[in-house]
Amino acid sequence: MFRISGFIHRVFIAVTVLAVVFWGGVSAACAAQADAAKTDVNKAAEARPYARPGEPTDPKAVKTFASAVDWQRHGRFEAAMDDYRKANKQDGGHCTVCLQHAYDMAIKIDAFKDGIEIARELLPISENDAERAKVHWHLAMALQMDGIRNKKEKSIQESSDEFKAALDLNPNLAVARYSYGITLARLHQDDAARAEFSAFLDQDRKNPNLHPRAERFVERVELARATMAPPFSLTTLDGQRVSMDGLAGKVVLIDFWASWCVPCLNAIPHIRYIAKRFEGQPFVVLSISRDSDEAKWKALVEKNGMTWLQYRDGAGGPIAKLFNVTAIPATFTIDADGVLEDQHVGDADIEGKLKKLIARAAEANRKALPAVSADNTASSPN
Repeated sequence: MFRISGFIHRVFIAVTVLAVVFWGGVSAACAAQADAAKTDVNKAAEARPYARPGEPTDPKAVKTFASAVDWQRHGRFEAAMDDYRKANKQDGGHCTVCLQHAYDMAIKIDAFKDGIEIARELLPISENDAERAKVHWHLAMALQMDGIRNKKEKSIQESSDEFKAALDLNPNLAVARYSYGITLARLHQDDAARAEFSAFLDQDRKNPNLHPRAERFVERVELARATMAPPFSLTTLDGQRVSMDGLAGKVVLIDFWASWCVPCLNAIPHIRYIAKRFEGQPFVVLSISRDSDEAKWKALVEKNGMTWLQYRDGAGGPIAKLFNVTAIPATFTIDADGVLEDQHVGDADIEGKLKKLIARAAEANRKALPAVSADNTASSPN
């Protein structure tokens, strides 16, 4: 069965825990599979005749590290996190690469408490100010996400201290200023938040997709306290360049689908109806395909008369990752300010919700238009 992935309250990824149940002996097939898995890990360990900088050197730790890499390659992120942490302990607690990978796995599965603990383990073994700055930044991010997700004011406050520590060590860590601005906005320190967003815009050269968002936060800092749709840009099937912040002022319905997903195909007529019903209004539908086969995707788009915006993200595409899509169909409704709500196209009242959001957007757009002054009207001839 296919199900919807949420963004406002991100879905914890269920990780399968492998167990072998003994009922009078393990079957030959299971034994062979277990032996093959051990062989893969041993081969991976043997393929590392010397440790790269920061990797484990203890023989047991090397094997555990290889096991973690294998878990990660197969998408078993919780198991990978556990083995990376275990490898660090086996290596005497000074394996920076183990902990860096463990932190990445923790964030990937929204295990923010683990991420906080791992970052704190990394701090004392970081070798220089640049490394310590990055660890403080990662610790700040884990605290910020924990605070936002779990509504913990204390975590938000602690994230502020960690962002400050990171920037004290490395004032040029521009991306940290963007995230620090969000924390300050959450703490209602609006002037300080604007200052950090402005500093980010002045310093940053590596994250152009964040610049329009930062500019909006400078102008309307209250948006930094909202659950915003992640910033992205893409080129649609018909050659249009589309960005999330470029759609400001319009309600956006994003639909993740694929040609091999039967419920997705069944939903196409409803999406087509919605696109047609609100045509000409401040509303955009963007369908994002997870198809690997470009030709098949294009053929289905044409066959089904999908005349609204179309983009192919691929099986492991970056846009789906931004929205944490783990199952399809998945649809997201975004209001004219870019604030994200998670909706299911099949909901009976989805059209009513869209109608209200679109009416609100239309009214805001009307108010934004410059008023015609009486002084500008043509005077009557005498």
